[in-house]
Amino acid sequence: MALNNKAYGPEGRPRAIIFDWDNTLVDSWPVIRDALNTTLTTFGHAPWSMAEVRVRVRKSVRDTFPTLFGDGWKDAADVFYTRYGAIHSEMIKPIPGISEMLQEISELGIYQAIVSNKRGDYLRQEADHLDWSRYFGQIVGANDAKKDKPAPDPVRLALKDRNDLQDTVSPSDIWFVGDADIDMECANNASCTPILLRADPAKDDEFAVHSPIWHFEDGQALCKRLRNL
Repeated sequence: MALNNKAYGPEGRPRAIIFDWDNTLVDSWPVIRDALNTTLTTFGHAPWSMAEVRVRVRKSVRDTFPTLFGDGWKDAADVFYTRYGAIHSEMIKPIPGISEMLQEISELGIYQAIVSNKRGDYLRQEADHLDWSRYFGQIVGANDAKKDKPAPDPVRLALKDRNDLQDTVSPSDIWFVGDADIDMECANNASCTPILLRADPAKDDEFAVHSPIWHFEDGQALCKRLRNL
């Protein structure tokens, strides 16, 4: 469904699609909450409810933990990543229909990449675990680029081997697909077309600043649109 009428909206089939990872392609809220609450309680903070985690978790650890934990944020990051590393492979689950979506996009000949604020080594482990790495030209996570999402740096890194998709291309050539406001902001910062992919519709004022062009409820709907472009 179309959400606005920006002039640079999708006019034809894109040449590249960059995906967010967590809760766009995989259901990772339970593992994120577990690792985060382990860290919060270790450092004397109250644990967060799932509703709080869903609202407050957006940016990378290096961009959020200094505010949460002050000067001890690196120690907190160690706790978080130790817990996350122990449980993530078994707890991460693909969102239904996403594997089929990635396969169809691959068959259409569209370049695919990942840009996530999850630490890059864990991100690539999860992609390997799901046997999805074969779909992506680049898998870019937190700390892989100079700055993390919503800065455009990781998008540039995701396209580093594609000279035809850098600098002078139209935003309609590159879709940035995600589930949250930070993904739409990153798309805007990197001059990509912002696409919302999730079951839930946009909430009032959720995307007041950086709004998606289209919202797809699932991978099947996204592929249907691609086939019709």
